Amino acid sequence: MNPANLELIDQLSEDLTPVRTMKFHDGLLMAVTALVASVLIVAFVNGLWQAGLAGQASPYFYITNALLLAVGFAGATSVITMASPRVGNRHDGPRWAMAMLGVMPVAALITLLAQGGSEHASAIPGDPHAFKCALSGMAAGTLTAFVLFAWLRRGAPVSPNAAGLHLGVAAGALGSVAYGLSCPIDGVLHLGFWHVAPVLIFGLAGRFIAPRFLRW
Repeated sequence: MNPANLELIDQLSEDLTPVRTMKFHDGLLMAVTALVASVLIVAFVNGLWQAGLAGQASPYFYITNALLLAVGFAGATSVITMASPRVGNRHDGPRWAMAMLGVMPVAALITLLAQGGSEHASAIPGDPHAFKCALSGMAAGTLTAFVLFAWLRRGAPVSPNAAGLHLGVAAGALGSVAYGLSCPIDGVLHLGFWHVAPVLIFGLAGRFIAPRFLRW
């Protein structure tokens, strides 16, 4: 080979540094660790609702948290996969999981209408735990959001809008699960509206804010 070519190759490669391969199980482990850490923080600050952990809560408590967990991990796995794009990748999981979670606010709305009466209508804005649960769920999801965002920044997502949406949905859902374990209110109205709210708010925030920082 021409010595000039060898010299050019040396010049181009002298600043290169090895990069660790992004493996799916590493990203998933980071997401799980973020969720566990969030639960531990919530347990330390607020304590966990023992009746819920002992199986004494209403079915709505377990159904809502199970759906939130499914949405959270569907979104997280989609984000982890999007960081390393390849032909054949599909990201339909979060869409179906969000559709299933949508049953809860619909059920809450139907319950509210079925109960009728101004007493129940005024109970929604008057719920003393409403905004606390929504805001605390989002606060509990910030660690997951940071971890997934850092993972995306390491990779090369070809669809920043979808990546941002799924990041926000995952963070909101897993944060709501983490804080929800401390919430003693297990009615369908509270859970269907205020524990699902972080998914919607974080999802919109992720869709419109995160893509600005994911350009490559």
